[in-house]
Amino acid sequence: MITKKEQIIEYFKSGVKHTTNFKIGIEHEKFLFNNQNNTRVNYKRIKEMFTALLEFGWNPIYEKDNIIGLNKGKKNITLEPGNQIELSGEKLNNIHEACSESHDYLFELRQVTKKLNINIVSTGFDPISKINEVPNNPKLRYKLMTKDMPLDGKSSLDMMYRTCGTQLNIDYNSEEDFIKKFKIVNSIVPISIALFANSSIVEKKNSNYLSYRSKVWQNTSRGGLPKLFFDRLNFESYAEFVMNFPILFIENKGVYISGRKYLFKDFMNGKIDEISNRLPTERDLSIHLSTIFTENRLKKYIEIRSMDTCGWDCLCSGPAFYMGILYGNVDETYNLISQWDKNKIINAYLDAPRKGFNTQLMGKDLLFWASTLLDLSKKGLENRDIINRQGKNETLFLKHLQRIIDNKKTNADHMITRFSENEDLNELYD
Repeated sequence: MITKKEQIIEYFKSGVKHTTNFKIGIEHEKFLFNNQNNTRVNYKRIKEMFTALLEFGWNPIYEKDNIIGLNKGKKNITLEPGNQIELSGEKLNNIHEACSESHDYLFELRQVTKKLNINIVSTGFDPISKINEVPNNPKLRYKLMTKDMPLDGKSSLDMMYRTCGTQLNIDYNSEEDFIKKFKIVNSIVPISIALFANSSIVEKKNSNYLSYRSKVWQNTSRGGLPKLFFDRLNFESYAEFVMNFPILFIENKGVYISGRKYLFKDFMNGKIDEISNRLPTERDLSIHLSTIFTENRLKKYIEIRSMDTCGWDCLCSGPAFYMGILYGNVDETYNLISQWDKNKIINAYLDAPRKGFNTQLMGKDLLFWASTLLDLSKKGLENRDIINRQGKNETLFLKHLQRIIDNKKTNADHMITRFSENEDLNELYD
């Protein structure tokens, strides 16, 4: 049972890995639409798709009598509140492996969706549907979340039902390594938002945002970018943050109970009457950590969450960008960002969804900083020098980002152009 702060600290310490054992895990979410009428798929269609994917060696995951996901080895496909789907990939050694995994998964997904007349949309925000047009599903926790989340964040339902992101899981080799990496990933969130912006169209119109998804997440319960994250946040201070963070829900004997009026430390102190004051297990802690929706968060690894979902052309660019910085060039990157003012970072964070590269940070625009960080990432991947069968290292996956910077046009800019020319929604399909 988890009753002491020291146990949470030990939980984070258990994630420490030797540098030679560093892995990368990618999670990416996709929207699914019926191609006859441009509506989001309902749960019946999800079941058809999951059943069809079984032919590729996937195994069903059930909650009561409802299929809510699939697994194959260490990979999982999970169901999001508005029937978005998310692939949680295996922890792999390099971008070559991770990118291959992602493409294999999407190939399988495409074979199935074509047969079922379903279109995949790889954007950060649903470009078509109004919130009341998005079907839900019977996954038990989502009913409670739909009720509680809007109480503390006006865009929470939009986050649940109309956003898709790409997440990246990164390891650390010590507490000091975590401190550096966590400060880096939080400091560069504005640059990440601008560089990976891909959610400009909302309800078939130009939203005047480049990353509408990020705007939504800034106004979501349990989300944002806390000022605390810019300090030298160590395992102890993050444990204190976790203990003093409200609980979203507690799973107890197959029933989900609202935790809204409790902090996690109340749980640790046996003060939750609804569950007969039982104490939290490590699984309860893991669930709690996964329901803190900040731009980055700590589990037994660092989870990076500031990137919009994107299509095949940039699928591997985000993971490569971060891997070059965090696995190949931490110290140089940390020296760059260590002097940045946290208030200026937060101001840039608030501006970036709308202004993109034109956002100012420390006297320069985000295009400048994106170019600077891309150079640092390229250097880091060159330092790693991990070669594929064609004799190319991981820098090949940065080409998409280099084009964005050279042309000063993000995926969101291209989306606006393509849609504005003819308002053809087919232009938005992956």
